[in-house]
Amino acid sequence: MPAIILNGTEIRKEILAEIRQEVEAIKAAHGVVPGLVTILVGSNPASLSYVSLKVKTAHSLGFKEIQDNQPEDISEAALLGLLDQYRRDETIHGILVQLPLPPHIDEKLVLNAIDPDKDVDGFHPVNVGRLVIGGSEVKFPPCTPAGIQEMIRRSGVETRGAEVVVVGRSNIVGKPIANMLLQKGSGANATVTVVHTATRNLAAHCQRADILIVAAGVPGLVKPEWIKPGACVIDVGVNRVGETVSPTTGKTVAILRGDVDFEEASKIAGFITPVPGGVGPMTIAMLMRNTLNSLKFKLQI
Repeated sequence: MPAIILNGTEIRKEILAEIRQEVEAIKAAHGVVPGLVTILVGSNPASLSYVSLKVKTAHSLGFKEIQDNQPEDISEAALLGLLDQYRRDETIHGILVQLPLPPHIDEKLVLNAIDPDKDVDGFHPVNVGRLVIGGSEVKFPPCTPAGIQEMIRRSGVETRGAEVVVVGRSNIVGKPIANMLLQKGSGANATVTVVHTATRNLAAHCQRADILIVAAGVPGLVKPEWIKPGACVIDVGVNRVGETVSPTTGKTVAILRGDVDFEEASKIAGFITPVPGGVGPMTIAMLMRNTLNSLKFKLQI
């Protein structure tokens, strides 16, 4: 029996509808809406496209959204001053600096200068610490791992006591999703193993996973024989492997592949995410939820 496809685009629609309803209720009761500022330095085409989607989504939900575009040559001091300005702005509940930044700016310094209580990306060391502690300490889980957990939860896949194997140890996906799934609570309580480039017998670890999360950035890394029959496979990899011409628009578009051999894996797995259309659409949805939650923390509701 072929695997059930976990459609991130459809799940995102559900989440955004829930957020929109909450925003309307908060506006009616308290007269405020979530405020998000996205700061873009320079004109990197990929960053421009991604930020535009964030802005469009925020507006569709009734957020206050400020798109603050800054020139490529903005000084580090000026950018830090801008962050301080938004830290003090009571109408802004989420601050996001789009990466990458120009070489003359220290990305770590900038990210650490964001107010942890407005850090809706969840990358500030304070929020990393909150995530590790877990429970009520968690404010802003990083958006991609949060999207992964939400997909698993909404699919009905049991995580309690499940063997989870995470392929990849990045600070953006691997480490946080491992921490999130081993915590106590809904969509967690799992037994988690993190594997990486130095792991011996990678295939054997993957073969015992009830839930296999692959975020290695290597196209086709996980072979079908590595997958336990009936397992839930979450493919986070988005790898550009070539180009083709779209039959509908006539434009050149990228050919994307995941870290898992989707066609063969879907014959073995119980649940699987496609690439594209799986984890990717969830990331911005969880950014919006973090921004909403930031306002709710402020209102104590």
